[in-house]
Amino acid sequence: MAPRPLRLAVLGATGAVGRALVQQLEEAEGLAIASLRLLASERSAGSEVEFRGDALRVEAVREGAFQGRDLAFFAAGAAVSRAWAERARAAGCAVVDLSPAFRADPEVPLVLPEVNGEALAAFPRRGLAAIPGPAASQLALALAPLHRAAGVERAVVTVLEAVSGAGQKGVEELEEELRSMLSFREPPSPTASPHRTAFNLVPQVGPFGEDGASEEERGLAFEVARLLGSSVRVAATAVRVPIFYGHSQSVTLRTRRPLPAAEARALLAAAPRVKVLDTPGEGIYPMPMLAVNDEAVLVGRIRDDASQENGLALFLSGDNLCQGGAATALRVARLVAERHLKGQ
Repeated sequence: MAPRPLRLAVLGATGAVGRALVQQLEEAEGLAIASLRLLASERSAGSEVEFRGDALRVEAVREGAFQGRDLAFFAAGAAVSRAWAERARAAGCAVVDLSPAFRADPEVPLVLPEVNGEALAAFPRRGLAAIPGPAASQLALALAPLHRAAGVERAVVTVLEAVSGAGQKGVEELEEELRSMLSFREPPSPTASPHRTAFNLVPQVGPFGEDGASEEERGLAFEVARLLGSSVRVAATAVRVPIFYGHSQSVTLRTRRPLPAAEARALLAAAPRVKVLDTPGEGIYPMPMLAVNDEAVLVGRIRDDASQENGLALFLSGDNLCQGGAATALRVARLVAERHLKGQ
């Protein structure tokens, strides 16, 4: 029996990811929606968001906000997710969380449907599913077919992260910095990044740990290992770059058995949610501007790495608000509805 139309909620509806999620729900196929409740902080409450021809009023999240909801998307940051997830579950509302709050919790499935959809078998334990971060989602999608074919042992990755990875605040801050500097004015002091991002590169995304790795770098390595298996080791450097949308990654990897570039290209071309753009002599390769609003990760510059045995290099780009964000959350929600909310 198919699941009935669902009563949904989006927590963090006015943020960058929340807005992308509402847009995805507007066009959603395979997920019947009975009603949608938009939730945010007190500061954002009262604003209106267009949804399917109606102006939906954003409500402040409060006790009882999840009562009568079947499923809620959490897109408001880790602290908010930790504060409200259990209360939502107590109200009988399933949760799909897009924040880092539960990605390391062994009782919460970390799900990327095209890679490890079977992990949702653990969903009933907590009624909660976590979505990998955008960089981890994009890298796992690209590595998964190569890992199945040849066993990826190690990947060295430089992640070039758009400012929207810091939320709407990051977007607005870069806009103001660019506006100021192009008018020959000193930009305001940054708050979404430790340094000015405009006309700059900032090799820090999140706080540093005692090992010298940033929070984003540790999270990427951990999430990819959780998605693909602990045998896949990742060394990452995350850099904030002055573009608004679209993360990119330069990847060098080593496999257990030889995997020539031509074979890797064919494997990637056949993989779900992967698009191969790889005719570099004609200027065809992944770029953030090509990835925006695309649910696939774009992969190109696929070539043998002669500096190591069984080495391969590639470059990828993906829409960080879509892949590992709104579109991934929506696909997970469809699976939750089909497998765990049937006939409720």
